[in-house]
Amino acid sequence: MRDDADALALDGARVLVAGAGSTGASAVRVLRDQGAEPILVDTRFTDAPAELHGVAGVGPERYAADTDFAGVDLVVTSPGFAPHNPFLTAAAAAGIPIWGDVELAWRLDQAGRTGAPRTWLVITGTNGKTTTTSMTEAILDAAGISVLACGNIGLTVLDALYAQPRADVLAVEMSSFQLHWAPSVRPRAGVVLNVAADHLDWHGSFAAYRDAKAQVLRGDVAIVGLDDEVAGSLPAGPESRRVGFTLSAPTAGQLGIAGQGSDGLLVDAAFADDGAVRTDPQPLTLVRADRIRPAGPSGRSDALAAAALCRAIGVPAAAIDAGLSGFAPAAHRGQTVATVGGVDFIDDSKATNPHAAQAAIDGHRRVVLIAGGLLKGAPVDDLVRASADRLAGVVAIGQDRDLIVESLARHAPQVPAVTVFTGDDGAVNIQRTDGVQVLPASGASAADAVMSQAVASAWALAQADRSGPDAVLLAPAAASLDMFAGYGARGDSFAAAAQQLAASSEG
Repeated sequence: MRDDADALALDGARVLVAGAGSTGASAVRVLRDQGAEPILVDTRFTDAPAELHGVAGVGPERYAADTDFAGVDLVVTSPGFAPHNPFLTAAAAAGIPIWGDVELAWRLDQAGRTGAPRTWLVITGTNGKTTTTSMTEAILDAAGISVLACGNIGLTVLDALYAQPRADVLAVEMSSFQLHWAPSVRPRAGVVLNVAADHLDWHGSFAAYRDAKAQVLRGDVAIVGLDDEVAGSLPAGPESRRVGFTLSAPTAGQLGIAGQGSDGLLVDAAFADDGAVRTDPQPLTLVRADRIRPAGPSGRSDALAAAALCRAIGVPAAAIDAGLSGFAPAAHRGQTVATVGGVDFIDDSKATNPHAAQAAIDGHRRVVLIAGGLLKGAPVDDLVRASADRLAGVVAIGQDRDLIVESLARHAPQVPAVTVFTGDDGAVNIQRTDGVQVLPASGASAADAVMSQAVASAWALAQADRSGPDAVLLAPAAASLDMFAGYGARGDSFAAAAQQLAASSEG
């Protein structure tokens, strides 16, 4: 198999595809189209997409040593396979190239194997990736530019290359996993929104996680969130132009906000209308800040990042205004799902790490927080310390609920906390400082029963708080798979419980 800057020949190559999920399915389809011989490597195939049934597959133990890779030309891995996976370490020891699916897509695109190379706009960060990617797509749609959002957002980048009608611009959301396995990607413009501790179990250290994120800054334009301490300190690549965005008034080479409150404006002091360096000392107005959804600091920050990406390729201000003014966030990203007694019940189930939860809390004056799940090794002490003055109470659920309650006891003992969980008999336990209440098992699933009681407990805390919280906020700071099928199912459970509470309150 030839692999150089000028050619990419996969015809006849024997390629091991690690992972029999949707990413593996995309890789198999594309490799076959390119004339390669793909072989699936996974521990099980019962849940594989139907199109993979009949594809040659083996368990990773077949390739336990570097001597087992005779005749193998390439490994294409799904992003869930960590660098310390024994199969991948054995492949590396045998000198086999290891590409992620995005690396494969980049090389195919740059080699012109699916038409003229696309313009890549790449988005990463600990929090806000999907919203920023979707905003970018909305702006480009408003500009009349053919675009597809892909990557970590749903459609794989490989599938985007083959999609019809053809997209000339790819808005690529990339996780740190995908970036680790895609070292060649050099986008037209890339943005690091923010960087906080997450997925440390996968990367092995915060430095490795940060460095994976920083890879998007090696393209033509490197965009960083200046209000985030880590992202704002990241350097651009040696041949990249560095641009920042901030919620403050921008200086030259930045996007930011001029004015405050309802008079605030998102403005551009970095780009001319062709994407070149702006020389006019007067910033260009893009859109009114009060038209951005989701409202609050995190929504405006994401909007500035999306605007910077689009301005970097010459999208006019009118399209920025139209795209952002008409944008509505996807589900589970700050939706108000019910209102009871003037208190909004807000589903931000997508806040699956402490950094995202912090951003959700910062958008409100005072909240009762429902949090917990799988923290994945991420500490919550900084979240608790930073949010203490905004917390009217916390309801902790999920596997790591005790870690949240213990952090509250250390750093915010004045914040009342309730823990809700199921016992071995399926009964729901509600633990307060004054004791434990045990409710009989209901007909609902254990997860839904816990969420229902969590919502009820949160409402009780809201009623007891003299300052009058403006929201009961589901911002778990943790993954959902200990209780739910995904963050969407968790958000749906919260919404159902909140709506039932609203209906009973009206009655």
